[in-house]
Amino acid sequence: MTKQKIIVANWKMNPENIDGAKAILNSIRKEIKSKEGIEIIICPPSIYIEGLKKELIKQENLKLKLGGQNCFWEEKGAFTGEISPTMLRGMGCQYVILGHSERRKILEETDEIISKKLKTALKIGLKVVLCIGETEEDRKENLTFDVLRAQIENTIGLLSGRHTTNIIIAYEPVWAIGTGKNCKSDEAMSILMYIKKELLKILSQNTVDRISFLYGGSVNGKNARNYIEGGFEGLLVGGASLKPGEFIKIIDSLKEKHDKEYFRK
Repeated sequence: MTKQKIIVANWKMNPENIDGAKAILNSIRKEIKSKEGIEIIICPPSIYIEGLKKELIKQENLKLKLGGQNCFWEEKGAFTGEISPTMLRGMGCQYVILGHSERRKILEETDEIISKKLKTALKIGLKVVLCIGETEEDRKENLTFDVLRAQIENTIGLLSGRHTTNIIIAYEPVWAIGTGKNCKSDEAMSILMYIKKELLKILSQNTVDRISFLYGGSVNGKNARNYIEGGFEGLLVGGASLKPGEFIKIIDSLKEKHDKEYFRK
């Protein structure tokens, strides 16, 4: 099965205003001529989503898709400061990132919390980029596989097979995020094989075959292609996605070799 390539841009808590967000979006948009075979998803801070959607409509360019960086586990209610998956859908989002390592580590989100968010987001119809990965301490103690297995069992394992084809799994080794120390492609490939093996314990072969797998962690224009050649269907890009020139290099590295008219005017 040939899957569409996926690149997710996680802007995190950047940039500092909507004008900066529009500038980054338009710089990327102007470089894209076609997106056949690839899905490009921009995940800005939630307060910018509606403004960026209007910008894309104004430019008559809906090739870029929008996603949220997080959501709550309820559709509505008295939950001060939270944003629901229903709200994301209403603003034009098709995707949401859940379980990112920064939310796990800094905001102490547990697998239980992530599982609740996952169920609701899928119920609403969002495609979920579910992040899993080990810390530097886990890696040193040879606990990588144990950590990944627990994260899978405690999130996807509790879904009873519902809407699972709308899940995109992003393997992001925590020790590689923002450090410049990317996971070697051969190591990432062996971990990808392990993740698929664990998924087959709770999902059918057909379902696992339909799930896309991304790599995230210090991705740049030089190493991006290695992960695709290693079996990943796409990338979760952090800091580099805020630099349009570097982000375009990453996109270019993923385009099909036979598609000569893929990007750039």
